[in-house]
Amino acid sequence: MDYKDYYQILGVSRTATADEIKKAYRKLAREFHPDRNKAKGAEERFKQINEANEVLSDPEKRRSYDALGANWKAGSQFTPPPGWEQQFRGSAGRGRRGQDMGGMGGGAGFSDFFSTLFGGAGGAGGPGMSGFGSSGFEDDFAVQPQRAKLAITLEDSYNGGSRQVSLSNGRTLNVQIPKGIAAGQTIRLAEQGARGGDLLLEMEFSPHPLFKIDGRDVSATVSIAPWEAALGAKVDVPTLGGTVELNLPAGTAAGRKLRLKGRGLPGSTPGDQFVTIQIVTPAADNEADKAFYRDMQRRFESFKPRG
Repeated sequence: MDYKDYYQILGVSRTATADEIKKAYRKLAREFHPDRNKAKGAEERFKQINEANEVLSDPEKRRSYDALGANWKAGSQFTPPPGWEQQFRGSAGRGRRGQDMGGMGGGAGFSDFFSTLFGGAGGAGGPGMSGFGSSGFEDDFAVQPQRAKLAITLEDSYNGGSRQVSLSNGRTLNVQIPKGIAAGQTIRLAEQGARGGDLLLEMEFSPHPLFKIDGRDVSATVSIAPWEAALGAKVDVPTLGGTVELNLPAGTAAGRKLRLKGRGLPGSTPGDQFVTIQIVTPAADNEADKAFYRDMQRRFESFKPRG
């Protein structure tokens, strides 16, 4: 009977933590699961991975396996030491689930090596992995992506860049924000979610003091003086890319919308910025200003602003 080096099979050191073993197992199990990998030898590799995990993820089995010593080499002839069966059965009983060796993705059980050491103390696919079937991963194995929302500014989307994100496990990641990403789109962070699954960050925009967003289009309100509206003027307009000069036509009415093409969020078709004109009238704080407005009233006596 050949000795099996379960640490080598999972690609971890003999001092690996439980989390490191779990992470290595999940990665390899995804890669070699028969429903995903049809390559020759993948199913056999998958069985070896499950068998290794069955031992190393169980503290009792791992302790007993380690007691065999670290001097054995994979593939070398192995015979259990005298009294092994009584020693293991006395400390580990029937194992975590007390099940017989079951099918793992193809109906085959564990190896003779495992059966000799642990008898029927195995499970059907690893801790918490209730029986793999040919139809695909079970819900508790196919870890569902964890979803969260990430609030970014419109400038983050316009310019691209990176943001630091603190994870629930205490780690901090630098997340790259793609240029032009829109609200509702997601960034996938592989294996950064709960239980080693992926983390999906859905983008949402923080409220902005100047701009409102609609898809990729941006809107803003610009205040002008009455004489600028009447005579026309060049006015400075804030955009996500910086201030631009807008040629305001003479006779511009309050509420008029002007378009700045391509000044919205970047994309294959960039958004536009829409500028709504707001006319602000100076206050008449002294007699001279009041006289000016009375003169204007006489000059435009026929003007009816309310229709």
